Amino acid sequence: MPPVTVRVPASTANLGSGYDAFGLALSRFNRVTAALAEPGVWEISVSGEGEKHQPAGRDNLVVVAMRRLFDAVGDIRGASVSCDNAIPFGRGLGSSSAAIVGGLVVANELTGAALPAAELFRLAADLEGHPDNVAAALFGGFTICWTEDGTPRTTHIDPPGGLAAVIVVSEQRLSTRRARALLPASVPHADAAFDAGRAGLLAAGLALGRADLIGPGMSDRLHEPYRAAAVTDLEEVRRALLEAGADGAALSGAGPTVIGLVSGVDDAGALERAREVAQRASGPLARCAGRRTPEVIAVDRDGAVAVAD
Repeated sequence: MPPVTVRVPASTANLGSGYDAFGLALSRFNRVTAALAEPGVWEISVSGEGEKHQPAGRDNLVVVAMRRLFDAVGDIRGASVSCDNAIPFGRGLGSSSAAIVGGLVVANELTGAALPAAELFRLAADLEGHPDNVAAALFGGFTICWTEDGTPRTTHIDPPGGLAAVIVVSEQRLSTRRARALLPASVPHADAAFDAGRAGLLAAGLALGRADLIGPGMSDRLHEPYRAAAVTDLEEVRRALLEAGADGAALSGAGPTVIGLVSGVDDAGALERAREVAQRASGPLARCAGRRTPEVIAVDRDGAVAVAD
């Protein structure tokens, strides 16, 4: 069989109040190209973002995911794999989820197993340990996740109005494990109630195209106040984005990237507004040491797809 190439989007999770539940796919992509090889033979190369930090062996997450699917369908072959990464590594933009989803989808294509998307999602969530990023990476658009009887579930919503983002990436990495270690074992009842209401506002705002609900919906008390100990410029970056005209701003996933959401009549209009926000915010953000220039990024509505190499 000829090589297969799969394109996988970046993703942002939580979006403030939707802790461990909300995900949104973003139009920055990793590409995984793979060809079948003899049993036990695995070759992998990594280029682009994270190439100096990602393993180039069997413990690479793309290979781990491919081997999981091969095992699931009873295929004993190996593969030659090439990863071209554009998603920043360890910055809160779903790099590990993109690797897992890319590995599963490319293996599904190579073997002809035709496992349904629901099964790929279950495998991906099991490998990642939480479902929010993998759901967005696999299905695209806005996703909401929950667990029922120990099984991860998700629903996909394609935002009807225009939506774009401005991301402010940090040069420093922050592991999800460290970010989770900052969280307390319990939170005040008032904070939980606050987030429940705000998450409802945000979901409604994205599902209905209501810009006026996005800003208040992204307010959070469950995780951001605690993670600010590791992302010390969070409030400064958030303020710069909001004052520049973003509808709302939050940590992207566990951080340290901060994301601002910008709405519009359609995606083209939202991107134009996002460019204006990024331009206005660039001056104040220049004072934040270790931050990249704000970048405008479209929402991805397709998820992981096989593409022509």
